Amino acid sequence: MIAFLDGVVEEVRDGALVVRAGMWGIDVLVPISTAAKVHVGDPVRLHTHLAVREDAFTLYGFDDSSMLELFRALIGVSGVGPKLALAVLSHLPRQVIVTAITQNDPALLAAAPGVGKRTAERIILDLSARLPDALLQDGEGLDGTSKSSSPAAGAEAQDAIAALVALGYREASVKIAITELAADDPEAQAETLIRKALARLR
Repeated sequence: MIAFLDGVVEEVRDGALVVRAGMWGIDVLVPISTAAKVHVGDPVRLHTHLAVREDAFTLYGFDDSSMLELFRALIGVSGVGPKLALAVLSHLPRQVIVTAITQNDPALLAAAPGVGKRTAERIILDLSARLPDALLQDGEGLDGTSKSSSPAAGAEAQDAIAALVALGYREASVKIAITELAADDPEAQAETLIRKALARLR
């Protein structure tokens, strides 16, 4: 197993990096968020997972070890392969995924491409009781709050979500935006969350 990869970014593609490590140029599939953080010539360390099939060896890389943990948790769910797990991590922030699982909210997960309602429900059912502690700590407000007090569970966040849905915005998109904003500022009032969310949703 390749635990990590140190090297220099030689190429940045949509959802992939080519990293020079010694004499080798290694193709690594990464979440969009990881690819967006680096440029050609940047040194990089990626925490990696090697997927082995009869016809291919595919290396997946993450700039954060907790993202790798979440990726491995997702591919442990029946019916969720590496490509789908990577799509989820590319389109949904980590705290949104954890909030969806801990609060039994399949609509949040279904906002990711390729994730239908049944797959989202299966992910929640399989992972609700076995997410790694590090992910729970990171995902619940990023401030050490308990599962029951994660960002989207706050009264101000719920008021903001209800108001934006009433304005005609898609519930899944609203929940993703508010969850991120509440994680960044757990003390924010509903009015503040609504104003910041509108700037994202427009």
